[in-house]
Amino acid sequence: MVAKNRVLRLAYPGRAALLAALLPLMVPGAHAQQPLAPAAHHNWAQWRGPLATGVAPDGDPPVEWSETHNIRWKIPLPGKGHSSPIIWEDRIFLTAANPFGDEVRVEHDHVDGEHDNLPVTRAHRFVVLAIDRKDGAILWQRTVREATPREGGHTTGSLASASPVTDGKHVIAFFGSRGLFGFTLDGELLWEKDFGAMHTKHAHGEGSSPALHDNIVIVNWDHDGESFVTALETSTGKEIWKVARDEGTSWSTPLVVRHDGRHQVVISATKRIRSYDLETGDVIWECAGLSDNVVASPVAADGMLYAGSSYEFQAMLGIKLTGAKGNITDTDNVIWKIDRHTPYVPSPLLVDGRLYFIRHLQGLLSCMEAGTGRPVFGPVRLPGIHMVFASPVAAKGRIYISDRNGTTLVLNQADEPEILARNTLDDSFSASPAIVGREIFLRGVHFLYCIAEAGDEPKPTTPSPPR
Repeated sequence: MVAKNRVLRLAYPGRAALLAALLPLMVPGAHAQQPLAPAAHHNWAQWRGPLATGVAPDGDPPVEWSETHNIRWKIPLPGKGHSSPIIWEDRIFLTAANPFGDEVRVEHDHVDGEHDNLPVTRAHRFVVLAIDRKDGAILWQRTVREATPREGGHTTGSLASASPVTDGKHVIAFFGSRGLFGFTLDGELLWEKDFGAMHTKHAHGEGSSPALHDNIVIVNWDHDGESFVTALETSTGKEIWKVARDEGTSWSTPLVVRHDGRHQVVISATKRIRSYDLETGDVIWECAGLSDNVVASPVAADGMLYAGSSYEFQAMLGIKLTGAKGNITDTDNVIWKIDRHTPYVPSPLLVDGRLYFIRHLQGLLSCMEAGTGRPVFGPVRLPGIHMVFASPVAAKGRIYISDRNGTTLVLNQADEPEILARNTLDDSFSASPAIVGREIFLRGVHFLYCIAEAGDEPKPTTPSPPR
């Protein structure tokens, strides 16, 4: 076992390629919560990938890159956003918020405890765009709103932090107080939904991404007002159900889990982690134990669900789904709990039966056996990694962790992990990486990068539309 706070070391030159060849492949179906269509399996259709665990089961991206090495293309972005890119076949979808016009004096909403917030001085265009995966060309760009925000959000945040989601036919983009929008893949606006104004804790901004399953879109509307969760038809935006929630602001994204032939929607929040029936909105089970300001989203596999937080105190729980009904706090359904080194902003990574997580938002990584809570290693200090907002991702036996200084560490999944590469680009990364095939996509403050081995061109399965 790795000693506490051990600093991981870089492998010697050339070892990355050797280890990559020797490490075992992921088991594609091991952590799937539901049968995935082949197309969904090899795409990155939602923020945490095809399994909603941070894993690309068919992925094999590069280990090493720089501004002059293994960059297929790099494009400037039309505005800031911490939303992650999603990919379906030959198209990448992204959201952004772009300030425009003259600075104006705006009296924004003031709330108790607000601190470290951006001033609201300009109107913004809230945009959705589609990008050609092969060359980075913008295929279409749609402005869905022009508005002056009431909350500037935290200085480290953005006004476009919710990642879009797609089922291969529709693209759903969420801008919180600016609305929810349903598009075709070609950029035709099908519908829009206005939920009103969100009032976030400390006015720190909005960020929960929508979830999608079959023809149902799920939105978590937790804020310091009347909170709720709602299900809408993907194709029309028509409300299917809406359930009030006794919660303050949370930023966690709903997770759709299939267990015992039933789909449930799980949302992590301060008072309770709650599971709702996907079809009816009825509460299946609930469990207390997390802190205030829940940001990290839950992950699930093999009949277990894992949720953590780290604001006023540290907490993470492993919950057995079989038999979970009603209030399961302090019951046998809670298999394990920990109270240190737990995640705050980055969500945990669940791969090959192991749970990896970042301490708060620092460069400290821990790993445990997911089903038992037994520590495998950690926390270990990641060299050159500092403030981490992006959630870690994995492919081909490797883990990728990006920080706000432009660095991405690549490490193996060994019991005593070794850093295979430390890659730095001229940007800052808060959005989580996306992996498809032999490419990894990094969305920075200024640029979107497609990172791939030189000469390793993508193989699109659908033709790009004419420009």
